[in-house]
Amino acid sequence: MQPLVTRFPPSPTGFLHIGGARTALFNWLLARQQQGTFVLRIEDTDRARSTQEMTNAILEGMTWLGMDWDQGPYFQSERTDIYNKYVDQLLETGHAYYCQCTPEQVEAMRTKARKEGRKPKYDGTCRERGLGPGPGRVVRFKTPLTGKTIYEDLIKGSVAVDNQELDDFIIRRADGSPIYHMSVVVDDALMKVTHIIRGDDHESNTPKQVLLYKALGFDVPQFGHVPMILGPDKKKLSKRHGATSVMVYRDMGYLPEAMINYLARLGWSHGDQEIFSREELIEHFSTDHLGKSASVFDMDKLNWLNAHYIKEADIDRLAHILAWHFERMGYADLDKDFLKTIIPLYQPRAKTMQEMADQALFFILDAQAIEYDPKAVRKFLKPEHREHLRNLHARFANLPTFDQKSLENVAAAYLEDQNIKFKAIAQPIRVALTGKTVSPGLFETMEALGKEQTLARMKRAMELPEE
Repeated sequence: MQPLVTRFPPSPTGFLHIGGARTALFNWLLARQQQGTFVLRIEDTDRARSTQEMTNAILEGMTWLGMDWDQGPYFQSERTDIYNKYVDQLLETGHAYYCQCTPEQVEAMRTKARKEGRKPKYDGTCRERGLGPGPGRVVRFKTPLTGKTIYEDLIKGSVAVDNQELDDFIIRRADGSPIYHMSVVVDDALMKVTHIIRGDDHESNTPKQVLLYKALGFDVPQFGHVPMILGPDKKKLSKRHGATSVMVYRDMGYLPEAMINYLARLGWSHGDQEIFSREELIEHFSTDHLGKSASVFDMDKLNWLNAHYIKEADIDRLAHILAWHFERMGYADLDKDFLKTIIPLYQPRAKTMQEMADQALFFILDAQAIEYDPKAVRKFLKPEHREHLRNLHARFANLPTFDQKSLENVAAAYLEDQNIKFKAIAQPIRVALTGKTVSPGLFETMEALGKEQTLARMKRAMELPEE
């Protein structure tokens, strides 16, 4: 039995987007599930639009998501001679021919066919002329004029396309460069690819490629076409729906395991299970459970998954990720041990690591750098509140041990002495420490800030101009 080989062939004309990442994931999971081989191939034959920057971004995205490859990356731009060898083979066996029709002439043929109610396609003018190579001449594949091209789709079942619906498509341009169909078929055959999972926007390419495999004497791989991903408005996912590049989701604070879990569930299922470890995905993945209908990208679902993985993540790892987000915000070289004391305060509730960084920013600022919300100052730092802060400042300053329990005891004793409720001091202290009215637990926050910063912030708050 031939070993299973899958592949992912991105074009470096753009970043690794959500749809491409899901396609890569399905192929990667199938290869890992079957102990097969996963090939990465960069389809950079569009030299005008392909860039090294995009290639690097694709490789970075694959690496961030943890989709390692067994072979490659291969670059199609380095394999032109290989493709042309097989174009020449098709010419020699009568499966291809030279064509001298100009693009304008071909467009005129299509226009005429439309007017006559026929399929708009090349009309075969040069098909039997026996032309040889020459300036401006392309090579076309000689598509059968009758019969059907049939293949078994892993997702959609048996597919049959009438060959009369196809035209004699170009396989080599006039400049000697091969067309996509030619290069992809040759590569898949030489790389021994057995299974191809791709978006159903490629479905129209499949009959042409099946014909090429057969004409070249290659085995035809198994194809599976997954429906596209839709935005919440049920239209094809695009930039208008928000970020489509995978790496933007990293920058937004999503964990790779959350993205992998979420992408896998966009069109694949295993019972009612929603949360999968990487090992579980590999164990359970099967093309039998790939869906036939389009999936809708749901940010709420992604946020829910990401929050789950943040809760489960190792604090040391989260400290490095949080430091990275702070660095992007302009705060570098932070003490990771200090960050590890902050993370448990946010870990149970943060939806993203960027949200955690935004909310925890006050922890890493000096007392003099805290920005105070004017509304919070007017409401919670009135003269009577500042008097409480002065009294508590003196009591906190005398604490030999500045921990949560000791702070709670001091506050409780003060409330009893003053015969007041906790709400009389809670928000004034919170605003003094953070500049805002929202924070994690008050005494946990004070312990994490430490004695020096807590006292310095309370002192600054007492001295703020009254509004």
